[in-house]
Amino acid sequence: MFGLGSKNIGIDLGTANTLVYIEGKGIVLREPSVVAKNTQTGEIIAVGSEAKEMIGRTPGSIRAIRPMKDGVIADYDTTAAMLKYFMEKTVGNSKPAVMICVPSGVTEVEKRAVIDAARVAGAREAYVIEEPFAAAIGAGLPVMDPTGSMVVDIGGGTTDVATISLGGIVSSRSTRIAGDKFSSAIANYIHQNFNLLIGERTAEAIKIQVASASVEKAKEIESMSIRGRDLVTGLPKSIDIEAVDVAKAIQESVQSIIVAIKETLEETSPEIAADVIDHGIVLTGGGALLKNLPAIISDATKVPVFIAQDPLDCVAIGTGESLKNIEVMRKRR
Repeated sequence: MFGLGSKNIGIDLGTANTLVYIEGKGIVLREPSVVAKNTQTGEIIAVGSEAKEMIGRTPGSIRAIRPMKDGVIADYDTTAAMLKYFMEKTVGNSKPAVMICVPSGVTEVEKRAVIDAARVAGAREAYVIEEPFAAAIGAGLPVMDPTGSMVVDIGGGTTDVATISLGGIVSSRSTRIAGDKFSSAIANYIHQNFNLLIGERTAEAIKIQVASASVEKAKEIESMSIRGRDLVTGLPKSIDIEAVDVAKAIQESVQSIIVAIKETLEETSPEIAADVIDHGIVLTGGGALLKNLPAIISDATKVPVFIAQDPLDCVAIGTGESLKNIEVMRKRR
């Protein structure tokens, strides 16, 4: 526990992971957005890393669930309980002001659900910030200047694309194709082409280790040995999966993200488009680490593409940095 009184905190409430940023301390917590519950009593057994270890390994009476889906709350009560756990773990029983990020495409109802869940979890006050704007702040882009910046935040549940200038989002797209879709596409491809059933954790490991946005470049990556259940015999089986097969599995998802980027650029004024060409597109989020992704996006858009420093932390850092404006927001309200 951190004895920090009523410090303000920023929360990157992601589909895959939750990060907590404390004013003056930086990122103090980084755990999977997973909760293990007793299905008969509703009691919460574990949260975060401990709960993730249980995925695919629980008895009938316990279920490991992700209460966030596609960047928004899918299970309100469980999300509130998860937030309460993370907040107590970082700031004890104090009642902080909380800033939480949401995808740029969410509705007012979905925003309200996030604010309400934070208050139920113990926040004194709760605010939301759009994910691509937080990512741009965390990546160190000049968001308040009269110059155009473009950020692509590829998280677990959503990919948020936005052009930003003068402290606001000029044009944006939010697509529910991101890291989780990559994993499920890999699992489906292996199911259909190799008659092998693999779990969520194995699909994620394949994505991290050998997945490539470029089929051509995937030929240079070594194969990976994986284990699953043979759908013909029903018995455990090991196979070697080639990186080229994994690249083919995720091609449709990669192309969908490129379409979202192109559509956002097409909506942008010529002046901001010129700035983006000068400064490049910045990638943030876990999906930014997909092998060969910057080159593929750059080829498709004819714009330089860079991965932000600490791409996994950008949204949490930006959410935390934006806490400095809470006083201003409070006065406006």
